[in-house]
Amino acid sequence: MAKGDQQNTRKPKPDLVSRDYTIHLSKLTHKKASFKKMAPRAIKEIRKFAQKSMGTKDVRIDAGLNKHIWATGVRKPPTRVRVRLSRKRNEDEEAEEKLYTLAQLVEVSSFKGLQTENVDA
Repeated sequence: MAKGDQQNTRKPKPDLVSRDYTIHLSKLTHKKASFKKMAPRAIKEIRKFAQKSMGTKDVRIDAGLNKHIWATGVRKPPTRVRVRLSRKRNEDEEAEEKLYTLAQLVEVSSFKGLQTENVDA
């Protein structure tokens, strides 16, 4: 069978998808920021993680997640945070990208045994 005869059996990626991730913030911010810049650094690391995992440059942080990160002050963001990343269509017509990622907080009692999960939106 020649190379051109094979059909592409790979399925296209779904545009709209939601997943729950646990982000270990202390691992990402340790030794990368002084203690007065820890919370802003944590927000930047969440954005960076979302860009890498969802493949969009436009990442929007929900107000609830932002308040959770800043709840204990600038010096001590939470050690871990459970985040729901949702890839959505951009309604803005002049936008550079047609998709964006929305990061929302997921409240959990314990982080033990949690894995990445696909969420039906």
